[in-house]
Amino acid sequence: MTGDHVGASELRSRVALVTGGGRGMGLAIALGLGKRGATVVINDIDPDLVAAGVNACTAEGIAAHGAVADVTHNEQVDGMFADLAELGGVDIVVNNAGILRPTPFIEIPENEWRAVLDVNLHGTFLVTQAALPSMIEKGWGRIVNMSSTAGKNVSTIGGAHYTTAKAAILGLTRAVANEVADDGVTVNAVCPGLFDTDMMRSTISPEQAKAYAASFPIHRLGKPSEVADLVAFLASEQAAYITGAALDINGGDLMV
Repeated sequence: MTGDHVGASELRSRVALVTGGGRGMGLAIALGLGKRGATVVINDIDPDLVAAGVNACTAEGIAAHGAVADVTHNEQVDGMFADLAELGGVDIVVNNAGILRPTPFIEIPENEWRAVLDVNLHGTFLVTQAALPSMIEKGWGRIVNMSSTAGKNVSTIGGAHYTTAKAAILGLTRAVANEVADDGVTVNAVCPGLFDTDMMRSTISPEQAKAYAASFPIHRLGKPSEVADLVAFLASEQAAYITGAALDINGGDLMV
């Protein structure tokens, strides 16, 4: 049960929405927030993934709800937030939904370019815009945008469209953080390196992953739970003086 976890009351009374939260990094983040007392809302475009994410949370004694919606469609995002008003609104948003394609730049078809930017960047824009009015009204909110080391350098395994989207998320983070700081809302980005996720495993071979891990100063891939801990910190009162930041977590792969 949540009461058995260290810091289990840290986010009690907070409602946290995690987009793309049905598996992988998103589910780890949802579990991390829930174990600190938050009521979590699992969003995904796939109803089966939403159900699986909710079940994984409830199995840990976490209060969890599902929200099936495509974050690239404004009307679906607005409908999701209208439904979540029954929970008292959303206090914490983690913009985690994203897709990655490794296609070389010269071979990227226009529809793939648009799809990668649509999910990673446009989805972050729509969800953030929908979340802010309630946060501003309450005078408290936390938005955490999932960028990447690609946002500061270039993607290890993704194409130019992925790097472009993740870099743009950093600019969006700074701009929105600057606008809403007086309203009690912080907006930050997390920049993971290469982590052991479904997305990574579906993109490169185990041999490639092992070679990448060996090249990092900390010779391993990151664990999703480590990103979850960083996100939970940014959602907490301890991070109230951090906004507009882009926090790296990459085993030393990128040091700036």
